[in-house]
Amino acid sequence: MKYALLLYGNQETWSNATPEQRQETIAAHGRFIELLNERGAFLDGEELGTGAAVSLRKKDGQVLRTDGPFVETVEHLGGYYVVEARDLDEAIEYAKACPERIVEVRPVVEYRE
Repeated sequence: MKYALLLYGNQETWSNATPEQRQETIAAHGRFIELLNERGAFLDGEELGTGAAVSLRKKDGQVLRTDGPFVETVEHLGGYYVVEARDLDEAIEYAKACPERIVEVRPVVEYRE
């Protein structure tokens, strides 16, 4: 079964990180991807940019546009992994191994004909 590991963080923390801290984080994600690959679990993953993000809220036929990905929270969705896991427990184990502080685990709904 596929699971999405959604990575949340504070954009200011990343923006204010030193080059050494950034390299450390990138290396930690590299090790995490290696672990997933060793277990045959890695399917996909990307960092999500925030600079050109736009949020749309629809109500009563009107659309309100807000620049930025922020949906009234300090943390933002900064990236994701899609993994193959036997069950939710295995997906949670992968999430625990992820170097990010906040990881949301969601099953991926697959529609098949």
